[in-house]
Amino acid sequence: MKILTVIGARPQFIKAATISRIISEQYNNVIDEVIVHTGQHYDQNMSEIFFTDMKIPKPKYSLNIGGKSHGEMTGEMLIELEKIMLGENPDMVLVYGDTNSTLAAALTASKLHIPISHIEAGMRAFNKRIPEEINRILTDHVSTYFFCTTDEPANNLRKEGLAENIYVVGDVMYDAVLFYKKIMKPTEKVTNLPADFYLATIHRQENTDDKKNLQEIFAALEEISLQKTVVLPLHPRTRKRLDNFDIIVGNNITILDPVGYFDMLYLLEKASLVLTDSGGLQKEAYYFNKPTVIMRDQTEWVDLTDKGVAQLTGANKNKILTSVEDLAKIYSFPENLYGDGHAAEKIVNILALE
Repeated sequence: MKILTVIGARPQFIKAATISRIISEQYNNVIDEVIVHTGQHYDQNMSEIFFTDMKIPKPKYSLNIGGKSHGEMTGEMLIELEKIMLGENPDMVLVYGDTNSTLAAALTASKLHIPISHIEAGMRAFNKRIPEEINRILTDHVSTYFFCTTDEPANNLRKEGLAENIYVVGDVMYDAVLFYKKIMKPTEKVTNLPADFYLATIHRQENTDDKKNLQEIFAALEEISLQKTVVLPLHPRTRKRLDNFDIIVGNNITILDPVGYFDMLYLLEKASLVLTDSGGLQKEAYYFNKPTVIMRDQTEWVDLTDKGVAQLTGANKNKILTSVEDLAKIYSFPENLYGDGHAAEKIVNILALE
Protein backbone atom coordinates (compact mmCIF):
# COMPACT_ATOMS: atom_id res chain seq x y z
CA MET A 1 0.00 0.00 0.00
CA LYS A 2 1.40 3.40 -0.99
CA ILE A 3 0.38 6.48 1.00
CA LEU A 4 1.19 9.98 -0.26
CA THR A 5 1.43 12.41 2.66
CA VAL A 6 1.14 16.11 1.81
CA ILE A 7 2.26 18.74 4.31
CA GLY A 8 3.13 22.42 4.07
CA ALA A 9 4.13 23.77 7.48
CA ARG A 10 6.32 22.85 10.43
CA PRO A 11 3.42 21.81 12.73
CA GLN A 12 2.26 19.40 10.02
CA PHE A 13 5.72 17.83 9.85
CA ILE A 14 5.55 17.21 13.59
CA LYS A 15 2.09 15.66 13.31
CA ALA A 16 3.10 13.57 10.30
CA ALA A 17 6.21 12.31 12.10
CA THR A 18 3.99 10.49 14.61
CA ILE A 19 2.41 8.53 11.75
CA SER A 20 5.71 7.95 9.96
CA ARG A 21 7.25 6.44 13.11
CA ILE A 22 4.44 3.90 13.45
CA ILE A 23 4.71 3.00 9.76
CA SER A 24 8.48 2.49 9.96
CA GLU A 25 8.35 0.59 13.27
CA GLN A 26 5.30 -1.62 12.72
CA TYR A 27 4.24 -1.56 9.06
CA ASN A 28 7.47 -1.17 7.12
CA ASN A 29 6.67 -4.14 4.88
CA VAL A 30 3.03 -3.18 4.42
CA ILE A 31 2.96 0.58 3.84
CA ASP A 32 5.19 2.68 1.59
CA GLU A 33 4.92 6.34 2.56
CA VAL A 34 5.92 9.14 0.17
CA ILE A 35 6.10 12.63 1.72
CA VAL A 36 5.52 15.86 -0.20
CA HIS A 37 6.38 19.26 1.27
CA THR A 38 4.62 22.04 -0.63
CA GLY A 39 6.77 24.74 0.98
CA GLN A 40 3.67 26.76 1.91
CA HIS A 41 5.32 28.20 5.01
CA TYR A 42 9.01 29.02 4.95
CA ASP A 43 10.42 28.27 8.36
CA GLN A 44 14.00 29.14 9.24
CA ASN A 45 13.83 26.58 12.06
CA MET A 46 13.35 23.70 9.58
CA SER A 47 17.05 23.14 9.00
CA GLU A 48 18.97 19.88 8.69
CA ILE A 49 18.99 19.75 12.50
CA PHE A 50 15.19 19.89 12.54
CA PHE A 51 14.96 16.59 10.68
CA THR A 52 17.82 14.78 12.43
CA ASP A 53 17.19 15.89 16.03
CA MET A 54 13.45 15.43 15.77
CA LYS A 55 13.68 12.10 13.96
CA ILE A 56 11.47 13.34 11.11
CA PRO A 57 11.78 11.73 7.66
CA LYS A 58 12.72 14.09 4.87
CA PRO A 59 10.21 14.67 2.07
CA LYS A 60 10.78 13.00 -1.29
CA TYR A 61 9.37 16.08 -3.00
CA SER A 62 9.82 19.75 -2.01
CA LEU A 63 7.76 22.11 -4.15
CA ASN A 64 8.89 25.46 -2.68
CA ILE A 65 5.50 27.05 -3.24
CA GLY A 66 5.02 29.76 -0.64
CA GLY A 67 4.89 33.49 0.05
CA LYS A 68 2.06 34.12 -2.41
CA SER A 69 -1.66 34.88 -2.32
CA HIS A 70 -4.08 32.13 -1.31
CA GLY A 71 -5.29 31.65 -4.88
CA GLU A 72 -1.87 31.68 -6.53
CA MET A 73 -0.39 29.34 -3.96
CA THR A 74 -3.27 26.86 -4.07
CA GLY A 75 -3.33 26.91 -7.87
CA GLU A 76 0.37 26.15 -8.20
CA MET A 77 0.04 23.35 -5.66
CA LEU A 78 -2.80 21.78 -7.65
CA ILE A 79 -0.63 21.73 -10.78
CA GLU A 80 2.43 20.22 -9.10
CA LEU A 81 0.57 17.77 -6.88
CA GLU A 82 -1.32 16.40 -9.86
CA LYS A 83 1.98 15.59 -11.58
CA ILE A 84 3.27 13.84 -8.45
CA MET A 85 0.10 11.85 -7.86
CA LEU A 86 -0.03 10.70 -11.49
CA GLY A 87 3.61 9.65 -11.25
CA GLU A 88 3.44 7.96 -7.85
CA ASN A 89 -0.04 6.45 -8.29
CA PRO A 90 -0.71 6.23 -4.52
CA ASP A 91 -3.45 4.11 -2.99
CA MET A 92 -4.29 6.91 -0.56
CA VAL A 93 -3.50 10.58 0.09
CA LEU A 94 -3.04 11.62 3.71
CA VAL A 95 -3.60 15.25 4.78
CA TYR A 96 -3.54 17.13 8.07
CA GLY A 97 -5.54 20.01 9.46
CA ASP A 98 -6.55 23.04 7.44
CA THR A 99 -3.73 24.66 5.43
CA ASN A 100 -3.86 25.57 1.74
CA SER A 101 -1.60 22.55 1.20
CA THR A 102 -4.26 20.34 2.78
CA LEU A 103 -6.98 21.72 0.53
CA ALA A 104 -4.86 21.51 -2.62
CA ALA A 105 -3.92 17.89 -1.94
CA ALA A 106 -7.51 16.93 -1.19
CA LEU A 107 -8.87 18.59 -4.33
CA THR A 108 -6.19 17.02 -6.52
CA ALA A 109 -6.72 13.54 -5.09
CA SER A 110 -10.50 13.79 -5.39
CA LYS A 111 -10.25 14.67 -9.10
CA LEU A 112 -7.99 11.66 -9.61
CA HIS A 113 -10.34 9.40 -7.60
CA ILE A 114 -7.72 8.64 -4.95
CA PRO A 115 -9.10 8.00 -1.44
CA ILE A 116 -8.28 10.77 1.05
CA SER A 117 -7.66 10.42 4.77
CA HIS A 118 -8.06 13.62 6.78
CA ILE A 119 -6.41 13.83 10.18
CA GLU A 120 -8.04 16.44 12.48
CA ALA A 121 -11.24 16.10 10.49
CA GLY A 122 -14.45 17.79 11.58
CA MET A 123 -12.91 20.81 13.29
CA ARG A 124 -15.12 23.88 13.03
CA ALA A 125 -14.86 27.45 14.27
CA PHE A 126 -18.18 28.29 12.53
CA ASN A 127 -16.74 31.41 10.94
CA LYS A 128 -16.21 31.27 7.19
CA ARG A 129 -14.26 34.50 7.19
CA ILE A 130 -11.35 32.44 8.52
CA PRO A 131 -9.45 30.96 5.52
CA GLU A 132 -8.67 27.78 7.44
CA GLU A 133 -12.40 27.20 8.01
CA ILE A 134 -13.00 27.06 4.26
CA ASN A 135 -10.04 24.71 3.83
CA ARG A 136 -11.20 22.25 6.48
CA ILE A 137 -14.84 22.18 5.32
CA LEU A 138 -13.94 21.57 1.68
CA THR A 139 -11.32 18.98 2.60
CA ASP A 140 -13.80 17.04 4.70
CA HIS A 141 -16.38 17.02 1.94
CA VAL A 142 -14.06 15.30 -0.53
CA SER A 143 -12.40 12.97 2.00
CA THR A 144 -12.97 9.25 2.41
CA TYR A 145 -11.69 8.59 5.93
CA PHE A 146 -12.06 10.96 8.86
CA PHE A 147 -9.82 10.85 11.93
CA CYS A 148 -11.20 13.04 14.72
CA THR A 149 -9.63 14.17 17.97
CA THR A 150 -12.87 13.96 20.02
CA ASP A 151 -16.60 13.29 19.67
CA GLU A 152 -17.34 16.97 18.96
CA PRO A 153 -15.74 17.13 15.47
CA ALA A 154 -17.15 13.68 14.70
CA ASN A 155 -20.61 15.05 15.44
CA ASN A 156 -19.90 18.07 13.22
CA LEU A 157 -19.24 15.73 10.31
CA ARG A 158 -22.46 13.79 10.89
CA LYS A 159 -24.46 17.03 10.99
CA GLU A 160 -23.03 17.84 7.55
CA GLY A 161 -24.13 14.48 6.17
CA LEU A 162 -20.77 12.72 6.38
CA ALA A 163 -21.67 9.55 8.21
CA GLU A 164 -19.18 6.87 7.11
CA ASN A 165 -15.59 6.05 8.04
CA ILE A 166 -15.49 8.41 11.03
CA TYR A 167 -12.98 7.42 13.71
CA VAL A 168 -12.41 9.17 17.04
CA VAL A 169 -8.74 8.42 17.72
CA GLY A 170 -7.42 11.32 19.82
CA ASP A 171 -4.82 13.90 18.89
CA VAL A 172 -1.54 13.09 17.14
CA MET A 173 -0.13 16.30 18.66
CA TYR A 174 -0.48 14.68 22.07
CA ASP A 175 1.52 11.73 20.74
CA ALA A 176 4.14 14.22 19.54
CA VAL A 177 4.37 16.10 22.85
CA LEU A 178 4.81 12.86 24.80
CA PHE A 179 7.55 11.72 22.43
CA TYR A 180 9.47 14.98 22.12
CA LYS A 181 9.33 15.88 25.81
CA LYS A 182 11.67 12.96 26.39
CA ILE A 183 14.28 14.05 23.84
CA MET A 184 13.92 17.84 23.64
CA LYS A 185 17.12 19.87 23.48
CA PRO A 186 16.29 23.51 24.26
CA THR A 187 18.77 26.23 23.30
CA GLU A 188 20.29 28.95 25.47
CA LYS A 189 17.83 31.37 23.90
CA VAL A 190 15.13 30.00 26.21
CA THR A 191 17.02 28.37 29.07
CA ASN A 192 18.37 31.72 30.29
CA LEU A 193 14.94 33.31 30.80
CA PRO A 194 13.50 34.32 34.19
CA ALA A 195 12.07 31.47 36.26
CA ASP A 196 8.46 32.74 36.27
CA PHE A 197 6.83 34.10 33.10
CA TYR A 198 3.79 34.13 30.84
CA LEU A 199 4.23 32.93 27.25
CA ALA A 200 2.59 34.88 24.41
CA THR A 201 2.33 34.31 20.66
CA ILE A 202 0.52 36.43 18.05
CA HIS A 203 0.50 35.59 14.36
CA ARG A 204 -3.03 35.23 12.98
CA GLN A 205 -3.94 37.49 10.09
CA GLU A 206 -7.13 38.68 11.79
CA ASN A 207 -4.96 40.21 14.53
CA THR A 208 -1.74 41.16 12.76
CA ASP A 209 -3.44 42.93 9.85
CA ASP A 210 -5.85 44.91 12.03
CA LYS A 211 -4.22 47.92 13.66
CA LYS A 212 -6.80 48.23 16.42
CA ASN A 213 -6.58 44.54 17.29
CA LEU A 214 -2.80 44.65 17.43
CA GLN A 215 -2.87 47.80 19.57
CA GLU A 216 -5.33 46.21 22.02
CA ILE A 217 -3.29 43.03 22.34
CA PHE A 218 0.02 44.80 22.92
CA ALA A 219 -1.55 47.26 25.34
CA ALA A 220 -2.74 44.26 27.36
CA LEU A 221 0.64 42.54 27.18
CA GLU A 222 2.36 45.73 28.27
CA GLU A 223 0.13 46.08 31.32
CA ILE A 224 0.54 42.40 32.21
CA SER A 225 4.32 42.70 31.88
CA LEU A 226 4.41 45.31 34.66
CA GLN A 227 3.55 42.51 37.10
CA LYS A 228 4.86 39.38 35.38
CA THR A 229 7.51 38.74 32.73
CA VAL A 230 5.92 38.21 29.30
CA VAL A 231 8.00 36.18 26.84
CA LEU A 232 7.01 36.71 23.21
CA PRO A 233 8.61 34.77 20.33
CA LEU A 234 7.78 37.27 17.60
CA HIS A 235 6.47 36.05 14.27
CA PRO A 236 8.02 37.90 11.28
CA ARG A 237 4.59 39.04 10.03
CA THR A 238 3.73 40.43 13.46
CA ARG A 239 7.05 42.26 13.66
CA LYS A 240 6.44 43.78 10.23
CA ARG A 241 2.93 44.93 11.13
CA LEU A 242 4.12 46.48 14.40
CA ASP A 243 6.54 48.57 12.36
CA ASN A 244 3.91 49.43 9.73
CA PHE A 245 1.41 50.55 12.38
CA ASP A 246 4.03 52.38 14.49
CA ILE A 247 3.15 50.30 17.55
CA ILE A 248 5.86 50.55 20.18
CA VAL A 249 6.57 47.37 22.16
CA GLY A 250 7.42 48.18 25.77
CA ASN A 251 10.76 47.19 27.27
CA ASN A 252 9.05 44.97 29.83
CA ILE A 253 8.07 42.45 27.16
CA THR A 254 10.85 39.97 26.41
CA ILE A 255 10.98 39.60 22.63
CA LEU A 256 12.55 36.49 21.12
CA ASP A 257 13.22 35.61 17.52
CA PRO A 258 11.02 32.74 16.27
CA VAL A 259 11.83 29.55 18.18
CA GLY A 260 12.07 25.92 17.17
CA TYR A 261 9.77 23.18 18.40
CA PHE A 262 12.04 22.02 21.23
CA ASP A 263 12.37 25.58 22.49
CA MET A 264 8.60 26.04 22.33
CA LEU A 265 8.03 22.88 24.33
CA TYR A 266 10.50 24.13 26.92
CA LEU A 267 8.73 27.49 27.10
CA LEU A 268 5.40 25.73 27.58
CA GLU A 269 6.85 23.57 30.31
CA LYS A 270 8.25 26.57 32.21
CA ALA A 271 5.51 29.17 31.64
CA SER A 272 2.72 29.57 34.17
CA LEU A 273 0.13 30.84 31.65
CA VAL A 274 -0.20 31.17 27.86
CA LEU A 275 -1.70 33.97 25.76
CA THR A 276 -2.08 33.08 22.09
CA ASP A 277 -4.08 33.29 18.89
CA SER A 278 -2.60 30.03 17.63
CA GLY A 279 -4.76 26.95 17.20
CA GLY A 280 -2.21 24.25 17.90
CA LEU A 281 -0.64 26.02 20.86
CA GLN A 282 -3.96 25.98 22.71
CA LYS A 283 -3.82 22.19 22.85
CA GLU A 284 -0.12 22.02 23.56
CA ALA A 285 -0.59 24.38 26.50
CA TYR A 286 -3.26 22.01 27.81
CA TYR A 287 -0.87 19.07 27.51
CA PHE A 288 1.47 20.98 29.82
CA ASN A 289 -1.39 21.90 32.19
CA LYS A 290 -1.13 25.61 31.41
CA PRO A 291 -4.26 27.83 31.36
CA THR A 292 -4.65 29.71 28.10
CA VAL A 293 -6.01 33.08 27.06
CA ILE A 294 -7.20 32.68 23.46
CA MET A 295 -6.97 36.07 21.76
CA ARG A 296 -9.55 35.16 19.11
CA ASP A 297 -13.33 35.38 18.82
CA GLN A 298 -13.75 31.65 18.14
CA THR A 299 -11.81 28.46 18.70
CA GLU A 300 -11.98 25.03 17.11
CA TRP A 301 -10.92 23.46 20.41
CA VAL A 302 -14.16 24.06 22.27
CA ASP A 303 -13.36 21.29 24.76
CA LEU A 304 -10.79 23.60 26.37
CA THR A 305 -13.19 26.50 26.83
CA ASP A 306 -16.00 24.17 27.93
CA LYS A 307 -13.76 22.76 30.67
CA GLY A 308 -12.70 26.24 31.76
CA VAL A 309 -8.96 25.81 31.19
CA ALA A 310 -9.02 28.35 28.37
CA GLN A 311 -11.00 31.53 27.72
CA LEU A 312 -11.83 33.43 24.54
CA THR A 313 -11.16 37.15 24.72
CA GLY A 314 -10.80 38.36 21.16
CA ALA A 315 -8.43 41.26 20.69
CA ASN A 316 -9.87 43.17 23.63
CA LYS A 317 -7.49 44.59 26.23
CA ASN A 318 -9.91 44.52 29.16
CA LYS A 319 -11.12 41.00 28.40
CA ILE A 320 -7.54 39.79 28.12
CA LEU A 321 -6.61 41.31 31.48
CA THR A 322 -9.71 39.88 33.17
CA SER A 323 -9.08 36.45 31.67
CA VAL A 324 -5.46 36.41 32.87
CA GLU A 325 -6.64 37.21 36.38
CA ASP A 326 -9.27 34.43 36.26
CA LEU A 327 -7.08 31.76 34.70
CA ALA A 328 -4.12 32.39 36.97
CA LYS A 329 -6.23 30.81 39.74
CA ILE A 330 -6.53 27.44 37.96
CA TYR A 331 -4.53 24.66 39.60
CA SER A 332 -6.13 21.46 38.28
CA PHE A 333 -6.79 20.22 34.77
CA PRO A 334 -9.15 17.60 33.31
CA GLU A 335 -7.27 14.58 31.96
CA ASN A 336 -7.27 12.91 28.57
CA LEU A 337 -9.52 15.28 26.63
CA TYR A 338 -7.68 14.31 23.45
CA GLY A 339 -6.98 10.62 23.79
CA ASP A 340 -4.37 8.40 25.37
CA GLY A 341 -1.27 9.31 23.39
CA HIS A 342 -1.71 6.49 20.85
CA ALA A 343 -3.66 8.31 18.14
CA ALA A 344 -1.05 7.67 15.43
CA GLU A 345 -1.01 3.95 16.13
CA LYS A 346 -4.80 3.77 15.91
CA ILE A 347 -4.80 5.67 12.61
CA VAL A 348 -2.16 3.48 10.98
CA ASN A 349 -3.85 0.31 12.23
CA ILE A 350 -7.05 1.42 10.49
CA LEU A 351 -5.32 2.48 7.26
CA ALA A 352 -3.38 -0.77 7.05
CA LEU A 353 -6.65 -2.69 6.86
CA GLU A 354 -8.04 -0.63 3.98
